Amino acid sequence: MTDDIRTEHHDGWRAIVLNRPEKLNAVNAAMLDRLLAELTAAEQDASVRALLLTGAGRGFCAGQELGPDVTPGPNGPPDLEKLAGTWHHEVVRRIRASRLPVVCAVNGVAAGAGASFALACDIVLAARSAKFVQAFVKIGLVPDSGASFFLTHTVGEARARALAMLGDAIDADRAEAWGMIWKAVDDAALMGEAAAMTAKLATAPSAALAGMKTMFAAAGTNSLSAQLDLEARLQGEAGRSADFAEGVRAFQEKRPPVFRGA
Repeated sequence: MTDDIRTEHHDGWRAIVLNRPEKLNAVNAAMLDRLLAELTAAEQDASVRALLLTGAGRGFCAGQELGPDVTPGPNGPPDLEKLAGTWHHEVVRRIRASRLPVVCAVNGVAAGAGASFALACDIVLAARSAKFVQAFVKIGLVPDSGASFFLTHTVGEARARALAMLGDAIDADRAEAWGMIWKAVDDAALMGEAAAMTAKLATAPSAALAGMKTMFAAAGTNSLSAQLDLEARLQGEAGRSADFAEGVRAFQEKRPPVFRGA
């Protein structure tokens, strides 16, 4: 197996690193299979309570590698519907559905599907030198991997349409100002801040974080009444957790809580 996906193990959390720096971490089907396998492994390990996704080298992810498998040839056009649905979209679904909070550290260009992988994460930090670009139009394609959804919900329809149709890059400071990401940080501080944030999430009440992910995933399409019902159900579940009991005890005893993820 190649090392185009590298996993780093830490106390309570893991870092998954896209590791084809010579290709700006452009992905292909085999690499995405390995990424999905690493997401599964993290999900199934009860000791893992948070994830950090980042890229090696000077780019986060340049999107789909434009290799032979996706190049029109004598046998006709490639099946991009299958490629998107089987691999790219499964990565997005898995990140969004994961019980784990996922931090993304965008260390360089995030283009095409690479931008969508970043925006699928729960909290996105980006180096000030990073760029986000909807590159699809440059090769005659439409956005995929959730780009039309994420952009519409974060920056609004007017900006989403312009970003997709023009294919212009925006920097991390503008992405932060527009609400596309959580925060732009100095390049030298990116990985330290991202690691510290992931480690902090790994000590948080994990059932509550998973409930929050469920809430926000539904909020964009639910009515207020349906969202209130969902909040009530999830609050009931959180209230039956050991972490809630610990949080109340710690508050009453005037000490920091020690959440066990139960």
